[in-house]
Amino acid sequence: MIIIGEKLNGAIKSVAEAIQKRDADFVRNLATRQLDSRSDYLDICSGVHEGDAEVLKWTIDLIQADHPDVKFSLDSPNPDTILECIPFCKNPGLINSVSLEGDKADKIFSAVADKKGWKIVALLLDDTGIPDDVEKRMDNFHRLVKKADEYGIALSRIYFDPMVFTVGTSPDSFLNFIGTAQKIHEEYPDAHIVSGLSNISYGLPYRKAINHAFLIGAMMFGMDSAIMDPLNRDMLGGVYAAEALLGIDEYCIEYLSAYREDLFGVQK
Repeated sequence: MIIIGEKLNGAIKSVAEAIQKRDADFVRNLATRQLDSRSDYLDICSGVHEGDAEVLKWTIDLIQADHPDVKFSLDSPNPDTILECIPFCKNPGLINSVSLEGDKADKIFSAVADKKGWKIVALLLDDTGIPDDVEKRMDNFHRLVKKADEYGIALSRIYFDPMVFTVGTSPDSFLNFIGTAQKIHEEYPDAHIVSGLSNISYGLPYRKAINHAFLIGAMMFGMDSAIMDPLNRDMLGGVYAAEALLGIDEYCIEYLSAYREDLFGVQK
């Protein structure tokens, strides 16, 4: 499971305040804690419109000073912001994200086609928004696959996000997600599936229970990466437990390793 730490997001009140104050210690600490919890990437999102790129560059420089091997997930709705920040990253990371909205896919695909190591989150939505059913999402999937092929980008570099609404207002949200994941894997068995976990529980109480259930259920249908809270010990334990049960982690080697590192936060 590829873990993309979600905590450095300006949509979170405490992070927004730290960004506004340029609180370097807060950002360093939050980054370190996520990396210590085995995050493969750190998602960084400024949460602002004006000065978006400047905030991300400040965050990149700050974290790389302590963690030169860190890999970032550059998160912005503005493709120009992402492209402006790529040269400041010491290591190839993840672009979050492209879609069929406007010229986003063309702009990102053309710019990163020859940038080895960089991977891309592709949202299965277009200018009309998130489709209501599996069929329309698969149509967007095929359009993105075709566009990636035009730019010579291998599917192994793309992490497809079938997208979810909050289950509080869209009862079929999870079913549409796994239905799309199944269809994708029928056509491309090795395709990567990703999700922003917390979207499923927006507006509901005790969100971590729903997020946890979504994580385990989606992994059963092939989701192999997630933008998630790696500091939630129950969630992290769920990742390693699910991998063991699904035969991904043979003989529970990674599960036992994570337990020994006290990543589950349990008393021994």
